[in-house]
Amino acid sequence: MTLMPTPMPTEAELVARAEAMIPWLREKADAVEKARMVPRDTIQAFHDAGFFRILQPRRWGGYQMSPNVLNKVLMELARGCPSSAWNVMVLGVHPFELGLLDPRCGDELWGQDDTRLVSSSYAPFGTVTAVDGGYVLKGEWLTSSGCDHAAGGAFLGGRVMENGEMVFRSFWVQAEDFEIVDDWHVVGLAGTGSKKLVVREAFVPSYRCHVIAAYGEQTHGQVENLYKMPFFYVFYAAVSSVIVGMARGMADLYIEHMVPRQNLNQAVGAAVNDPFIKARLGEAHAKILGAATRILHNTEEAWSYTSQGQLVPLPVRVRHFATNQFTGGECFDAAHMIFKKTSTRGVWLNNPMQRQLRDILVGANHITQNQDNIGDLLGGQLLGNPLPAGNPFGVRV
Repeated sequence: MTLMPTPMPTEAELVARAEAMIPWLREKADAVEKARMVPRDTIQAFHDAGFFRILQPRRWGGYQMSPNVLNKVLMELARGCPSSAWNVMVLGVHPFELGLLDPRCGDELWGQDDTRLVSSSYAPFGTVTAVDGGYVLKGEWLTSSGCDHAAGGAFLGGRVMENGEMVFRSFWVQAEDFEIVDDWHVVGLAGTGSKKLVVREAFVPSYRCHVIAAYGEQTHGQVENLYKMPFFYVFYAAVSSVIVGMARGMADLYIEHMVPRQNLNQAVGAAVNDPFIKARLGEAHAKILGAATRILHNTEEAWSYTSQGQLVPLPVRVRHFATNQFTGGECFDAAHMIFKKTSTRGVWLNNPMQRQLRDILVGANHITQNQDNIGDLLGGQLLGNPLPAGNPFGVRV
């Protein structure tokens, strides 16, 4: 049953709702990790707060807001429970991707229930074959975060030969066409429930897919302003925003840990007087704040074009896409820096700081945080080198 329309909240209201959830999410974080999935009541709370509607098209009940609204919400939620925030990120970005597809897809997904969610697995693990009217997918796709909550199916990535060229597409596959296999046993972000999807054989009509890196007048020129944002950028910035929130949560826990602590060095006394404890926190805070500011600035700059009906220029897209990918490394460095100052107390499994650090470690390993390869691409572009083949900017070379 479709929900009755509700008044659209402001950005400030949505961010405040996320901030208010931090203590509640922190209390549940240990149980979420042990269950290896976010509980349904938490997902329902996110529904009630409107988080999954932020990037959903208005014609299907969404708010169709700037991506920075979602980014700011994620930066708050991840302070409390990184795995829960990761689910909001993944499940909350896909309404944006639906906005890029043929409107028939939105009608099929949300025509009867505008709260249905979609998960994803973009790495092209399975096989794709072009057939009359569409494509046939087979195989296994790993790490589909939040798939237990995705009654609307999943976006699966695949490479397919078309007109002599290998094309990377994203295919919207229905939930009845795959099986969820619970293989998610990991060192961090265990609560995301990022399980494997097994597709025996599924036909996907042509209108239920898109070239994932395509960008230009042909693909984005006629869509509404929000959906003129490059998909890769929106997705990568959302991942970076969750990691910033995780690092902010680590700093929160560190402060709470240090304020009452007494230093064994009697000359120093209270830990808050230790110059090294203070210095590490100050440096970590600067790194986290710098990463957050960059993400929000980049998104706002892109939004300044698309909100006026313009496409984002290529040099701006490259700069945004690349610089956000340094977030994971910077935030892990910040978190590890202050974790080391917790000494032995930090290593106990009942200390939430070790879980927060493990979650940041896994988040920083995500492909969207590949600072090594992207640094080479950005540096080359700044030096005037042409973009390499297979670039993610919708540019053929």
